[in-house]
Amino acid sequence: MSEQVETPAAAPAAKGSLIQTQIGRVVSDKMNKTVTVLVEHRVKHPLYGKVVRRSRKYHAHDENNEYKEGDLVEIEACRKLANDRKGQGHLNT
Repeated sequence: MSEQVETPAAAPAAKGSLIQTQIGRVVSDKMNKTVTVLVEHRVKHPLYGKVVRRSRKYHAHDENNEYKEGDLVEIEACRKLANDRKGQGHLNT
């Protein structure tokens, strides 16, 4: 008779998150339930090679108004919450 050898099931492979996230700094918290987040990244100029800082501001949803100016937060893409919020929201620190 042949013995059946049971191997333990492999743990599911940890996949990278499919949700796009970005880290930025809160530059304005004056709106109700919304903060403005400045996301900066560095890009090397294709011809001259100088490293240049590029930045973009996003409006993100802040349900409890808990984030203040200067806080470092992580924003992740989500469905569109308002006309000006362009699908960004769910802040995490």
